[in-house]
Amino acid sequence: MSWFDQHLLSLVIWFPVLGGILVLSTGSDRNAPVARRLALGIAITSFILSLPLWTRFRLDTAAMQFVERQPWIDRFNVHYHLGIDGIAMPLVLLTTFLTVIVVIAGWQVIRERVAQYFASFLIMEGLMIGVFCSLDGVLFYLFWEAMLIPMFLIVGVWGGPNRVYAAIKFFLYTLLGSLLMLVALLYLYNATGGSFNILTFAQLPLDGPTQLMVFLAFFAAFAVKVPMVPVHTWLPDAHVEAPTGGSVILAAITLKMGAYGFLRLAIPIAPDAAHQLAPLVIALSLVAVIYIALVALVQQDMKKLIAYSSISHMGFVTLGFFIFDTRAMEGALVQMISHGFVSGALFLCVGVLYDRLHSREIASYGGVVKVMPVFSFFLVFFAMANAGLPGTSGFVGEFLVILGTFSVNGWYAALAAVTLVVGAAYTLWMVKRVAFGPVTSPAVAQLQDLSGRETLMLLMVAAGVLALGLWPLPLLDVMHASVDNLLAHAAVSKL
Repeated sequence: MSWFDQHLLSLVIWFPVLGGILVLSTGSDRNAPVARRLALGIAITSFILSLPLWTRFRLDTAAMQFVERQPWIDRFNVHYHLGIDGIAMPLVLLTTFLTVIVVIAGWQVIRERVAQYFASFLIMEGLMIGVFCSLDGVLFYLFWEAMLIPMFLIVGVWGGPNRVYAAIKFFLYTLLGSLLMLVALLYLYNATGGSFNILTFAQLPLDGPTQLMVFLAFFAAFAVKVPMVPVHTWLPDAHVEAPTGGSVILAAITLKMGAYGFLRLAIPIAPDAAHQLAPLVIALSLVAVIYIALVALVQQDMKKLIAYSSISHMGFVTLGFFIFDTRAMEGALVQMISHGFVSGALFLCVGVLYDRLHSREIASYGGVVKVMPVFSFFLVFFAMANAGLPGTSGFVGEFLVILGTFSVNGWYAALAAVTLVVGAAYTLWMVKRVAFGPVTSPAVAQLQDLSGRETLMLLMVAAGVLALGLWPLPLLDVMHASVDNLLAHAAVSKL
């Protein structure tokens, strides 16, 4: 393996972090044009750096690839240990791609503390990638916690009127859940005789009660992050108050960290407990899929509607994981990537309207298609993808999850399929009231259609939605070996 391959993950992690520090060094808003151009250049370079992870990825193995391991804290046997498999790699690419979109989205909108805004996103990009690449428990935990800081600042500094409340609520929920994960990692460290290697954790012969306690500790951290019912209440507040870029990253990447944690830590380390508690997780997932979709149906704020939609769609993800079926789990992973595109795009669309009219209320709009036809095309397209229209990425993941679930339990599949109807209802209802009908006010009549910058960012995301919807096979091929290996490992009892 070449030097470049050996250190590629470090480059992808630390380049945006160092780039963010460089952007921060541009200082005050007098240098805002420099900060913007520098941030865009760093974001694009980070995305290009991540592309070899795809082009050089081997499909015939479930082993970790691009592995890098160096001693870090010798006294406690902590290593700087990185590696990715077919589960982590697509999430890394999604992170680097959407960071470019976020920089473009904030290009003209952010006018105060410009350097600090873009630096926060670049630093957070590197930290989130670190979560997906870490194979050492201490490293995983540090990246997991560190990314809270830039997100806290993004919501708390550039957010809406109640931004401080939303930021503190987000921080406390996720921090408190993560403390139990730290306890589990320390227990596993002692159980292995002094190793924080996550792959070693998965080989431990833990007894039933121990597995149950370890799984519940991980579950506390990851369920909050997903977020699962009933610890989901921080998400709508955070989304409503966050700036557009913050909402995009929060929905598209941050939630995926919780789902990823189930596959990297909870299920491999405590497979018997995962099977034992699967009915509980499935029940909570179905509550999210159905009940939260109904909650979305009555929202008057567009951001809140999309936030509740995110919780409902992430219920599909956890459902697919705990059915323990190859199609369902692969569908859940496709749903994670699709949700990153679609929810991110819908938040961008709301941001476009908010930048013009400074209102997120559905009632403030009406007849937008008459004055913003290009924007309305994108809004309808992403709404259809959110409702699971065949040919879009939203269909592939949900179809595979329902198909895999049906082979295990027809009732679960039938209940999950209900959200396709409700999802179409709340999404199309929002689009109908915002885009169609008569122009409702003089303010709407004065709206300007998309600028070239806004068209570019929505076009880039639309290309991803279409590509994944029409040709999902490359993504399924990437994750297939890793999913099969995980399910085979989880099927073998350690008791």
